[in-house]
Amino acid sequence: MSTFQNTASSFIMFLLTGVPGPEDFHTWISIPFRFLYITALSGNSLILFAIITQPSFHEPMHYFLSTLSTTDLSLSISTLVTMLGIFFNAREISFNACLSQMFFIKLFTVMESSVLLAMAFDRFVALSNPLRYATILTDSRIAHIGVAIVIRGAVMLTPMVALLKRMSFCYSHVLHHYYCYHPDVMKLSCTDTRINNAVGLTAMISTVGVDSVFILFSYVLIIKTVLSIASQEERKKAFSTCVSHIGAVALFYIPLISLSFVHRFGKQAPPYVPTMISNTYLLFPPVMNPIIYSVKTKQIRRSIIKILHPPPKNRVIEF
Repeated sequence: MSTFQNTASSFIMFLLTGVPGPEDFHTWISIPFRFLYITALSGNSLILFAIITQPSFHEPMHYFLSTLSTTDLSLSISTLVTMLGIFFNAREISFNACLSQMFFIKLFTVMESSVLLAMAFDRFVALSNPLRYATILTDSRIAHIGVAIVIRGAVMLTPMVALLKRMSFCYSHVLHHYYCYHPDVMKLSCTDTRINNAVGLTAMISTVGVDSVFILFSYVLIIKTVLSIASQEERKKAFSTCVSHIGAVALFYIPLISLSFVHRFGKQAPPYVPTMISNTYLLFPPVMNPIIYSVKTKQIRRSIIKILHPPPKNRVIEF
């Protein structure tokens, strides 16, 4: 039986769906998807370029922002090929390719959660101990945080994805998203999935779940610090530095938690509900994060405008 399972998993082909409407309208439906992907890729690339090329941005807050942009870029690229395949009638994906995509989507999701936690800690240190901010968050410590984020995600998620190799798929091979989503793949298996469910739930609780609790705790401390400031104007100014981060946290966690609940408890929900939530979960954070930080961060906005519209060079007129 194990030989049959290995053969079934090695050569199986899944069929991706996840885009509403008949195929005749996919050309039109693809237009907003392409626009969102172009916006996500260009917006995050501009922020990365601005931070890398401007020495004034070489500080902890912008290092974390560049990491967030890198994660958003990677998350968008990891689903770009299969999204395009949906619209060009190339819907099939092999089991091994599906596992690889699933791993990287989960990895970048966990990394984004970890980066948002690091940014919450950054805001707390900046507000509670501004004089020691640069000595607490040194370049080497930020580099160590970055390495720890990647290692943590890879270690926690590898068993979850590797356990899928032991499963066999005897029934439908049609997935309900335009990318490989772990609960979606497990629903198609005719093997006992209790271990997979337990490992997957443990991995997500110990990463995204723990991060969300610590982010909430960080903001309790931030609010306490801000309320201790005597001047109302200074309190308002201090809290305004957190608005962009709060927006990024909401954009990330609300669709992610909603999608998890729909897959685990919303079996009676219409098919378009998980499709819409999954599209929001993968597309909106990479699209909106650059917009939020560009609008709310004056230095970033000015730098991007300067990149898009460089000032004319002074011409030297020779007589």
